[in-house]
Amino acid sequence: MNIISVKNLSKEFTFPIKNDKYGWFKNLLHPEIKKVVAVSGITFNVKKGERIAFIGPNGAGKSTTIKMLSGILFPSGGTIDILGMNPSKDRKRLAYRIGTVFGQRSQLLPNLPLTDSLEFYGVMYDLTNEQIKIRIKELIEIFELESFIDQPVRKLSLGQRMRAEVAVSLIHKPEIIFLDEPTIGLDVVAKKTLRDLLLKINKEENTTIFLTSHDVGDIETLCDRTIIINHGTLIKDLPTVDLTKTFFNEKYIDIVPVDKFKEFPILPSGIEYISKDTNKITIRVDIDQISVKESLKKLLDIFEVEDIDVYYKDLESVIRNIYERDSHSN
Repeated sequence: MNIISVKNLSKEFTFPIKNDKYGWFKNLLHPEIKKVVAVSGITFNVKKGERIAFIGPNGAGKSTTIKMLSGILFPSGGTIDILGMNPSKDRKRLAYRIGTVFGQRSQLLPNLPLTDSLEFYGVMYDLTNEQIKIRIKELIEIFELESFIDQPVRKLSLGQRMRAEVAVSLIHKPEIIFLDEPTIGLDVVAKKTLRDLLLKINKEENTTIFLTSHDVGDIETLCDRTIIINHGTLIKDLPTVDLTKTFFNEKYIDIVPVDKFKEFPILPSGIEYISKDTNKITIRVDIDQISVKESLKKLLDIFEVEDIDVYYKDLESVIRNIYERDSHSN
C-alpha cells in the first residue's frame, strides 16, 4: 500500500531582477522576472514502513521536495498524495500524521528542560495528559533521554539535541517522519546512536522514514531504497544495496604515521596510493577485490600508524559519476 504518491511534481520560483538599463521606476513597476526550476516532473511512490534515502547534490531540489510533501510549500505542478491527503489543502490534518526534523532548524524550546518541549508538542497535537505522560516515558526509554531529560535544551550537546529533535517529532506517533540532514555536524558515535534509534523506531512502530543526507553512512545504514535527483529531475530509484554494490565499491583510508613516512612500499592488490606525503598518505581500497578489514590488517603490517581514518568517496562525487554515466548512456 502506497502512503506517499508523487506524480509529475514540479516547483518553480520566480523573483524580480534589477536591469541596469532601466531606471529605478521602471524596475519597480515592470521588473524583469527570473524563473528558477527547483523540481521538474518527478514521480515516485513510497510504501508504509519503507526507509527512503532521497539524495542529490546541493541545489538538486531535495529540501524543496520535502517541504512540498509536508505542506510547507505549494507545488507549481503535479500531484501529491500523502496518507490520502493533499498536503497543500490538508496541511493541518496531515500534520497530525507526519513528523519533520530539519537538522539545522530546531523545534525545541531552548531555555526550558526537554520535558517542556515534549509536553508542549503533546498538547499541540491534542494528546490527553495521560497520553502525553505515557508517550514521554516511551520516548525517554527508546531514545535514552533519561540522563538529560531535565536539562535546558541549550545545554545539550549536538548529539543529545538531535536525539531530542527526533523524539519530539515522534510525540504524536506519526506514520511518516521526514528528516532533512539529521546527522549534520554529529561525531561518529552520535551518528551511529541516532541511526540505531531511527532503525529501532522503524522496526517497533513501523514508522516510514524519508531521509535526505549527504552522509553515505546514513544512506547505507538507514535506508533500504534510494532515490537520486539532480537538477530537479529524478535520475535513479533503486534498492540501496544495488547502489552500494555499484557505486560505493571503493573506500578511502587516511594514514598518519607515528613519525614520518620515509618510503612508500608497493601495496597489495586492490590497494593503491592516492596521495603521498611524509606526514599523511591517502589510500584507495577496491572492496570488490579486498575487504576493508583485510586491507587494514595488511596496511598495519606495513606502516607504523599513529592515526587512521576510513571513509567513502564523498557523496557529491558519487552522484556526479552516476549522472555522467546516465548522460553518456543516452
